[in-house]
Amino acid sequence: MATTNWLMSSPSVLLHRSGNNPRLAFASRKNQSLSKSRVSFLGHAKRRLPPVVLSMAAMEDSGEGAVKSVLPGNGISIMVNGCTGKMGKAVIKAADSAGVNIVPTSFGSAAEAGQTVEVCGKEITVYGPTEREEVLASVFEKHPELIVVDYTIPTAVNDNAELYSKVGVPFVMGTTGGDRNKLYETVEKARIYAVISPQMGKQVVAFLAAMEIMAEQFPGAFSGYSLEVMESHQASKLDASGTAKAVISCFQELGVSYDMDEIQLIRDPKQQVEMVGVPEEHVSGHAFHLYHLTSPDETVSFEFQHNVCGRSIYAEGTVDAVLFLAKKIRLKADQRIYNMIDVLREGNMR
Repeated sequence: MATTNWLMSSPSVLLHRSGNNPRLAFASRKNQSLSKSRVSFLGHAKRRLPPVVLSMAAMEDSGEGAVKSVLPGNGISIMVNGCTGKMGKAVIKAADSAGVNIVPTSFGSAAEAGQTVEVCGKEITVYGPTEREEVLASVFEKHPELIVVDYTIPTAVNDNAELYSKVGVPFVMGTTGGDRNKLYETVEKARIYAVISPQMGKQVVAFLAAMEIMAEQFPGAFSGYSLEVMESHQASKLDASGTAKAVISCFQELGVSYDMDEIQLIRDPKQQVEMVGVPEEHVSGHAFHLYHLTSPDETVSFEFQHNVCGRSIYAEGTVDAVLFLAKKIRLKADQRIYNMIDVLREGNMR
């Protein structure tokens, strides 16, 4: 006979798991206040999507020749900065599987300088901060269709963007954090091509886009509802998920009162396995999110959940972003800065 497990994750929130069902159910509500700031997934200059954006059809004549010319292996090279990290390695593996040329050069910290990292049978040399500009300029000269992929650390975001802009190299920024306004200003001033996105998982991005459309078209639809949010990530992630904050912002526009500080961060591996249902092999790399809404009289509830194990969804999305950006460069598109919603709207994903 199945047993019922009750665990207290915080003084005011009781989490319930019945039997072997890994899904969490929230058994209480908290007093919540409306957050003052709107977190938009769309990044810098907030853009609203037209009502018909649910169609994945291309929004312009994308040029058949250009599409064919950016197929993997046709002249495009990528340099993955942060190749010593798990995300950097995952991107290299995905790009290699897609036939994209991997430049055997990467940037890292001063402590990592001189190291050689082997990924997919390729030996990649890591260079430190003092050599970056000279090395990048040399690589760009040798590979004129180079696109840099950045999965470094938040504190390096702005310095790296300034370097890419100075040399004139297009890039895909998957690293979160840093001064995002300054990041966009740097790229806009340099007039280089870039995909900047805090979330590279295509399906998660589609969910976020749908949430923003709903928030725009049906403001106040969930007025009076209470919201509980749980997100579980590997223990190394100390801050709250940017994706969760973007989803919560949409719920706030839909009329829900919620404070970002109320997000339940689950980082203990034991709780993640026993309470959340994270497979043990993915404790070191996962993203489980649960959003639970309850009506004022508690007779109606809604639940949104997305669980990601591993990093392949982000790596595959990054490769799609690279191919998308390469096509825009070859088309000499007027728009220079893009996000993953732009990649989705293009409709040319693998």
